[in-house]
Amino acid sequence: MTKKIQSALISVFYKDGLENIVQLLSGLGITIYSTGGTQQFIEKLGIKCIPVEDITAYPSILGGRVKTLHPSVFGGILGKRDDATHVQEMKQYHIPEIDLVIVDLYPFEKTLEDQRLKASSTGGGLEEAAIIEKIDIGGPSMIRGAAKNFKDVIVVAAKKDYTVLEDLLRDQKGETTMEQRKAFAAKAFEIVAHYDVAIAKYFNHPGSLYFLESITNPTPMRYGENPHQSGVFYGDLTKLFDQLNGKELSYNNLVDVDAAMQLIAEFSKVSPPAGGGDSEEAVFAIIKHTNVCGIAQRPSVRESWDAALAADPESAFGGVLVCNGKIDKATANAISEIFFEVLIAPVFDEDALAILKSKKNRILLQLKAQPRADSQYKSVLNGVLIQGIDKGNYAEWKEAGGRETSAGEKEDLVFANLVCKHLKSNAIALVKNRQLIGKGCGQTSRIDSLRQAIEKARQFNFDLKDAVMASDAFFPFNDSVKLGHEAGITAFIQPGGSIRDNDSIEYCKQNGLAMVITGMRHFKH
Repeated sequence: MTKKIQSALISVFYKDGLENIVQLLSGLGITIYSTGGTQQFIEKLGIKCIPVEDITAYPSILGGRVKTLHPSVFGGILGKRDDATHVQEMKQYHIPEIDLVIVDLYPFEKTLEDQRLKASSTGGGLEEAAIIEKIDIGGPSMIRGAAKNFKDVIVVAAKKDYTVLEDLLRDQKGETTMEQRKAFAAKAFEIVAHYDVAIAKYFNHPGSLYFLESITNPTPMRYGENPHQSGVFYGDLTKLFDQLNGKELSYNNLVDVDAAMQLIAEFSKVSPPAGGGDSEEAVFAIIKHTNVCGIAQRPSVRESWDAALAADPESAFGGVLVCNGKIDKATANAISEIFFEVLIAPVFDEDALAILKSKKNRILLQLKAQPRADSQYKSVLNGVLIQGIDKGNYAEWKEAGGRETSAGEKEDLVFANLVCKHLKSNAIALVKNRQLIGKGCGQTSRIDSLRQAIEKARQFNFDLKDAVMASDAFFPFNDSVKLGHEAGITAFIQPGGSIRDNDSIEYCKQNGLAMVITGMRHFKH
C-alpha cells in the first residue's frame, strides 16, 4: 500500500548528508519536527521546523537525557492509522501523526574505541561516565517504534541510508510502498540490535556465559573452503593489516592467516611500522592448512627464512608466510623463489616491495596490530562453542627426567612447546637449535604423530641427534619416549597427567634423558 509522507521527525547526531533530505522534505510541503542541535541545523538552512517541545509541552530535561520520551511523540509514531480507536485517541490527546522518522544513535562504539586508544596511549583507565552518556535511550525507542509500525511509518536509522531516502523522495515525491517501508524497518532493527550487543559486550566481563556478537558490513568471499560452498567474513581486516598487494583474500587464506597470527603472536614483540626494524631475534614461520610446516628463530629475518623453509620445502608450496621482523631486499629475493599465497610482516623495505609485487596476485599484508580477543568461537551442531584463548606456554617447569636440561635444551624445549601448541592434535614437534626439523599432527595416535615427525626430519636430511621433542598432551605409554630416544632425541617436554606418567619418567631416568613436565595441555582440535 502506497502512503504519502505528511510529517517527519528528525533527530540525529550526525548532520552531514542531511541537508538535501531536509530541502526535499520542505519542497514537498512535509511538516518537520525536530530537537536540539538538529533543529538548529535545519533552521540555519532557512527551513521551518517545529520543536518537539511544542508537541510534548516539556523542554529537554535532565541534561538532554529526556527529550522525546513522551506519549505525544511515541503516540504519533506508533498510532495505527486504520484503527478507529487509535485515530480517536490521537485526536483526543492532540497527538500529530508522524510518517517519517530519521533518527541515528549516539556513537557508543566510537566513544568506547576512542577511550580505549586514549587509555592505551596514556596508561590510564576508561572514563566510564563519558561512555555511559553515549548510551542512547530515546533514539533506539523511536527507531523500534517506527520500525514496528512500518505499515504506516518509514524509518531511517543511519546516515548510510540517507542517499536511498533522498532518491526515494525525489523519484516518488514523498510516497512510499509497503515493501520499501518494511525494508527500512528490517535495517532499523538490525542497527538497534547491533547497538545493544555492543553495549552488552561492554558491560559483560570476558568469559561471560552469554554469546554476544554483532558485526556489520560482512565481506562476501569468492567461495568457502571449496567452490561449491558459499562464504562470508564478518570482521574488519583494515584494523589489523594494510594490504599492499595481491588479490582478495579467500576463505582458506583467512583461516591460514588467523593460524599464522596466533603463532607469531607467541614470538612477536615488534611494534607496527612506525617503530621499524628487525627484532633482536627474528622468527619466520610457514603455515599450510593451519599447521606450521616450518619455523625458525635466528639473528636475522633472512636466516630465519632459510631455516624455516629447510624444515619442509615441499609443504611450503602455496603456504602463508609470517614473520616478526622487516622484510629486506635479500629476504624478498629468497622468498620469491617459491610460490606462496600470503606474506605477513610488520615492515617491508621499499626495494623488497618492488620485488614482491612483481607478481600481482601475491597477497602482502603489513601488520598494524595483533588481533585482540579473549575468546574464540566454533560452529557445531547448529550451535556455537566458545572458549578462552589458549594463552601461555607452561604452568610449571618440573625437571622430572634422568638429568637437568642444559641451557640449549631448555631454549629449544620452550620453542618446541610453543610450536607444538599450534599443531593439530595429536601433535609432536621436533626442534634443534630453535628450528622445527620434524612435525607430526592430526594423527589418531600419538606415536603415529611421532613416526610422521621422524620421517619428515629424515626426508629432509636432518640429524636428530641431540634434538628435543614436544608433545601437546601426555604420553600414555613410554613407547613415544623410547622411539624418540632411538632416533637421537635427548630431551622431552610434555604436560603430564597420565596415570602412567611414571613409565616415561623412569625410561628417561634409566637412559639419562631430560624430561620437563609443564602441567599445561595444548590440545588443538
